[in-house]
Amino acid sequence: MPASELQAQLQTLREQLDQNPPLTEEERVHLNELITQIQAQIALETATHDTSLADGVNLAVERFEVEHPTIAGTLRNIVQTLGNIGI
Repeated sequence: MPASELQAQLQTLREQLDQNPPLTEEERVHLNELITQIQAQIALETATHDTSLADGVNLAVERFEVEHPTIAGTLRNIVQTLGNIGI
């Protein structure tokens, strides 16, 4: 089930954040807001094609890929899973 895969990826991202990578407070807040938005979208289980969530995650990928490639990789997986479940 794609939603459970997405939950697993979000858990991976949370675990990466718990390891206290060298992020600014702004970056940490931004990632936590993305996690919250993704969880809300999953909870609603809407069939709408709201691309703003995927766009926000894609922007985060660009923001983190140079200095935090592991986090960026997890975010890429999240984008892929969002697309697979139609979000």
